Amino acid sequence: MATTGDENGGRAGALDDLPFESSVGYQLRMANRATQRYLQSKIEPHGVTTGMWYFLRALWQEDGLTQRELSRRIGTMEPTTLAALAAMEKAGLISRERDLHDRRKLHVLLTPKGQALRAELLPMAQEVVQQATAGFTPEDKARFLGYLAAVQRNLADVPDVADSAGAA
Repeated sequence: MATTGDENGGRAGALDDLPFESSVGYQLRMANRATQRYLQSKIEPHGVTTGMWYFLRALWQEDGLTQRELSRRIGTMEPTTLAALAAMEKAGLISRERDLHDRRKLHVLLTPKGQALRAELLPMAQEVVQQATAGFTPEDKARFLGYLAAVQRNLADVPDVADSAGAA
């Protein structure tokens, strides 16, 4: 049976309204996947997964964060954080200690092994960034990072479906 544009609600070509080439979400996703694959190929021989990587980065910047603070900084749900931290603890990269003033809080501390990875892995991450931005002038790179930050700001306060489901 032949099809017509009318089967798309009278909008011929409706399925072509947002081709992948002009989809910001698709382009961000594919760029992220390529970057993650390249980063993983660099850090995996050191026993670090990309899931662990972001927690290490946060702890290299500020050791001793609580599990909740790590979740917020990395942008993960707490169960995901707990699973990643358990794997990192098992690998000898971190330890967790109760807060002296609030026993409900657990602080995450780098072990010497976790701290030592910084000198090995950060140059690899810098190489990933250099490869990803090959051919960019310093001005292009600054603009690109500015655009990515703007996308994040533009979408930061947009309520998601879960937030708006209960709203009247």
